[in-house]
Amino acid sequence: MKMKKFINDPNNLTQELLEGLALSNQDIIELTENNLVVNKKLKVAERVTLVTLGGTGHEPALSGFVGEGMVDISVPGDIFAAPGPQKCLEAIKMADRGKGVLFVVLNHAGDMLTGNITMKAAEKEGLNVIKVVTQEDVANAPREKAHDRRGLVGCVPLYKIAGAAAQAGKSLQEVADIAQRFADNMATLAVAARGATHPATGDMISVLGEDEIEIGMGQHGEGGGGRTKMKSADEVAVLMIEALLQDLNIKSGEKLMLIINGSGSTTLMEQLIVFRKAYKYLEEKGIEVVASAVNEILTVQEAAGFQMFIARMDDELLKYWQAPCRTPYFVR
Repeated sequence: MKMKKFINDPNNLTQELLEGLALSNQDIIELTENNLVVNKKLKVAERVTLVTLGGTGHEPALSGFVGEGMVDISVPGDIFAAPGPQKCLEAIKMADRGKGVLFVVLNHAGDMLTGNITMKAAEKEGLNVIKVVTQEDVANAPREKAHDRRGLVGCVPLYKIAGAAAQAGKSLQEVADIAQRFADNMATLAVAARGATHPATGDMISVLGEDEIEIGMGQHGEGGGGRTKMKSADEVAVLMIEALLQDLNIKSGEKLMLIINGSGSTTLMEQLIVFRKAYKYLEEKGIEVVASAVNEILTVQEAAGFQMFIARMDDELLKYWQAPCRTPYFVR
């Protein structure tokens, strides 16, 4: 089947989408000549700053969360590809306002390679940087091997919490400790009902049968879960929330963040129905949902499915989640 997308030359996808993002949010962000997406208020920031990196094609993530209270500079790569370390090093230098930089990296092979090379270069130059890795996909590795887990939607609430801590005047080590505490207490599971097409090549990203879903799909159609027949929203929600609770060993009386992240073409109607069941299931278990979101946050083009995310919350984390922020795709 021929790919149907409203694009121009596939070679210009990244440049054109970033230009569109910047032009439609000129009061919040700016795009530099080498395609760094920068918080317009960075120049007056007297605090710890945040830098992140990752491939494009997952809009609004990651560059859509640049702005006050979240990310200060996003370093985008091409579609589903990590940027080079030189651009990341440049971003860290640009971001540093004298208080240090938190460098957030999602656990994917290309991102980690770039992140590690960047950190070595930053250390060589004596830059004040701490790296935090998000690795919360429960499908492809047990918690005791968390270094093998993929980074999914959890990076976005982590940006929000770390960004608010930075805004509150915390030191770099304090911001990093808060971000790491949140990262250590979050878990995500993805389900796919239909794959997507790579917008630059037209190639299919994962192929599922007409009556088939895969729980544990990951971010780019990598798989790692189990294929099964299509199930109802409630059935899928229970399967997923049980796996997440077990992974974090959540008990009655605890407080959680619950996020449903659409993968690209799953309707808000479906996402809300899934959230409803997960919320009620937690309520029955004596677990309180104190923070939540339902939306397309980290997508995979037109893939059908969603990611279910939970995180153990405390009063400090909740305060930072609820703090004001202003970015193109998240405002509080």
